[in-house]
Amino acid sequence: MEKSAKIYIAGHRGMAGSAIERKLNTEGYHNIIHRTSSELDLRNQQGVNDFFELEKPDYVILAAAKVGGIHANNTYRAEFIYNNLMMEANIIHAAYLNKVKKLLFLGSSCIYPKNAPQPLKEEYLLSGYLEPTNQPYAIAKIAGIELCESYRAQYGCNFISAMPTNLYGTNDNYHPENSHVLPALIRRIILAKKNNDPVVTIWGTGIPRREFMHVDDLADACHFLLQNYDQPGHINIGWGEDVSIKELASLIAAEVGYTGALEFDTTKPDGTPRKIMDTTKLKKLGWTPNIIMQKGIKRTIEEVKNNFS
Repeated sequence: MEKSAKIYIAGHRGMAGSAIERKLNTEGYHNIIHRTSSELDLRNQQGVNDFFELEKPDYVILAAAKVGGIHANNTYRAEFIYNNLMMEANIIHAAYLNKVKKLLFLGSSCIYPKNAPQPLKEEYLLSGYLEPTNQPYAIAKIAGIELCESYRAQYGCNFISAMPTNLYGTNDNYHPENSHVLPALIRRIILAKKNNDPVVTIWGTGIPRREFMHVDDLADACHFLLQNYDQPGHINIGWGEDVSIKELASLIAAEVGYTGALEFDTTKPDGTPRKIMDTTKLKKLGWTPNIIMQKGIKRTIEEVKNNFS
């Protein structure tokens, strides 16, 4: 990827998109373009087409998405499938029409069946039923993968798809109801310490296991894939290790210095029992992550510890 190439990052203000932009700037890529959602509604096909015809980007990174935790996914089901389908379809089609050299589509580990064998291999896609609470979002992301594969097969487009594991870090969403589990726990435990709350209540049993990766590792992987991966078939991005929600909460409490009790509300849903990515494919290409969880969580807590009241 040429240093002077024009690169469009869709979703540049989100956690993933902003991390990718920071990484590209560090690597010497400065011809980066983007639009805020108020400047360009990615659900509007004509608007997206006009933008691509005007700017003619060489490379596209599709990190724009409507995202949220288990509560948001389950509550705003229509918004999650509609918004994500429209954004990815419009961008991928416009990239084809305007002869983009390469497009990277970012999906999610939730594309895999709820009861798929662990760790999750790329070939497990469409091998079983999805987790019901986030099925609309997962189906939209699966459609994005198929769009990239179909445009590659029919038109020869160099469109690739990467499926990150659960991400955290700079510019994460800390909304009290609609955030993912790790930022939700960080916010709740920081506030509990500030307020001297004796108990923090956590959704579910604490038993499900999740894999987490710092978003700066994702950005590094995306830069690597843009340079080194041109094959059909999506590719997993992950750490290769997981923790239970209970272990995660205990780690965050220790880093925050919270000494109260952690209680689990078993009337709330757990979601998928376990999700850990098989990253053999990516490792064989020569990339591995380097930000261990303890270090990444400590850095994240330092960034946000004064943001909540």
